[in-house]
Amino acid sequence: MTTSDSTAPTVTHLNGIDFAVADLSLAEFGRKEIRLAEHEMPGLMALRREYAEVLPLKGARVSGSLHMTIQTAVLIETLAALGAEVRWASCNIFSTQDHAAAAIVVGPHGTPEEPKGIPVFAWKGETLEEYWWAAEQMLTWPEADKPANMILDDGGDATMLVLKGAQYEKAGVVPPTDEDQDSDEYKVFLSLLRRSLEADSQKWTRIADSVKGVTEETTTGVLRLYQVAAAGELTFPAINVNDSVTKSK
Repeated sequence: MTTSDSTAPTVTHLNGIDFAVADLSLAEFGRKEIRLAEHEMPGLMALRREYAEVLPLKGARVSGSLHMTIQTAVLIETLAALGAEVRWASCNIFSTQDHAAAAIVVGPHGTPEEPKGIPVFAWKGETLEEYWWAAEQMLTWPEADKPANMILDDGGDATMLVLKGAQYEKAGVVPPTDEDQDSDEYKVFLSLLRRSLEADSQKWTRIADSVKGVTEETTTGVLRLYQVAAAGELTFPAINVNDSVTKSK
């Protein structure tokens, strides 16, 4: 992976897994921390025990945008244990724990030389360009005809990337950047979608059509979803996890 300001990040392909993390040699430390966290997250571990043979998430292709921490690692491996295919990125440029990201890529039975885990695109200290690049990688599945069909979101960035991408593809143009009024992040966002539109004019439309639903766990993300829904632009179901019993009680 390259993270310099002048060079775009690159995806590493190893043992059938694509990823971009800081350092796979951190995986052993990350795995020790994950094992400790599993003892502190009995709900997820109970789900694994109860449903591992049933695989209720078989067929789910989950693109996740959530802080890439040790606790999130337990969630990711729970989704996989229940049958889901998963790709992951962080929802924040500073929150990634690099040992957690490395451990998820390597997996419980792999090594840094032969990873057997899950694709992750996250490292601590991303630039805005790197952050949105990682979000795109998380949403870009290896087979174009088998895109993500579920989004697990925190803050709404992944959802907005899909919805706005599809909207601009339908219009055939991405809005111009206002150099004086637009934030630096919004400029990066629009630039990404312009490049995407030139490369594949139906990419985000295919993803939006495939998505069966999104879960959102933050107040900000839920507010954005309500605004999009009110405008008639929410094209798939959304679940407000922020106000669920498991978070609010």
